Amino acid sequence: MYAAYGVASPFLPAFVNERGIAPEQLGLVLAAGTAIRLIAAPVAARIGDLSQALRPVLVLCIAFAALVTFAYVPAQGFPAFLLLTLLHAAFLAPMTVLADALALGSSKRERFEYGRVRGAGSAAFIAGTLLSGQLVGGFGLEAIIWSQAALLAVAAITGFFVPEFAHEPPAAAARKPAAGLALLLRIPLFRNLVIVAALVLGSHAMHDAFAVIRWSAAGVSASSASLLWSLAVAAEVVVFFIVGPRLIARLTPAGAIALAALCGVARWAVMAHTTDLVALALVQPLHGVTFALLHLACMRLIARTVPPGLEGSAQAIYATVGIGSATALLTFVSGHLYSRIGAEGFWVMAALCAAALPLTLKLRT
Repeated sequence: MYAAYGVASPFLPAFVNERGIAPEQLGLVLAAGTAIRLIAAPVAARIGDLSQALRPVLVLCIAFAALVTFAYVPAQGFPAFLLLTLLHAAFLAPMTVLADALALGSSKRERFEYGRVRGAGSAAFIAGTLLSGQLVGGFGLEAIIWSQAALLAVAAITGFFVPEFAHEPPAAAARKPAAGLALLLRIPLFRNLVIVAALVLGSHAMHDAFAVIRWSAAGVSASSASLLWSLAVAAEVVVFFIVGPRLIARLTPAGAIALAALCGVARWAVMAHTTDLVALALVQPLHGVTFALLHLACMRLIARTVPPGLEGSAQAIYATVGIGSATALLTFVSGHLYSRIGAEGFWVMAALCAAALPLTLKLRT
């Protein structure tokens, strides 16, 4: 599943543009895809919870995503690509939410480390991204469509073999569509967790959109920029597989989240202050803390606090409504900040992480 994301993510906009979609139309297509994700993931997760069938809903989403991906090959014209992007995003968006809910529920009951599953996803994403570069170089942009569709088809088939964890009987309120969501939002720890995650993970928006632009303007070569980006992703995988579980056991989930917020302040402060390669090489691996460690700690708290029958809905609110909305908003804000004050805008991202620190005190259990 994550390999399928990896092969298409870097090049799909270029494929659509190659098919004659103008930049302003491409912007509308991508924005529409982002908007539909905020709706599709919570709806699919809620259906999975209410039907107590997270795995079948996941398999259906992956299968339909594969079919829609195949449809990109003959597509031509703005209306077709707009419709395909909406469908593509609608089926892709719930996949990680549902997969996380299944993995987290099973890890709690079968006592395996969730971080290794999520780390495998990150490693597969990297492999898919590297593969896509080779495919595009050898066969053109259309190769990413065939490779993503094939990987999704395989993922849908293997999804049938994923064990659905044994559900505890959900409370009466959890069985009602709207009441279940309200029940989640009435849990103070869960509310604070979503806010903290939105602040810290949302602060990555400026880095993701403008880091390479900032480095290139300062004379950092493309190969050096690629290496810096790879350091961050490699640190993410190491934390998921090895370091993260040990840190959380020592610091507690709340302490690990506080550490992630502190590292976010340090990381964005350096990004605002300098483009020195040594300094950047020292702070880029902090991505393993600001993203991976925080995510692992949040998963631990969600597993402890979410009532039975709301596992998928909790993942959707955490990942899509909270982090997704914050990232979309802060990406928009980052554009205005960077156009007006350049790299100084990273101080705003550092301030968001600092604002999250007091809230981590409310995450102690």
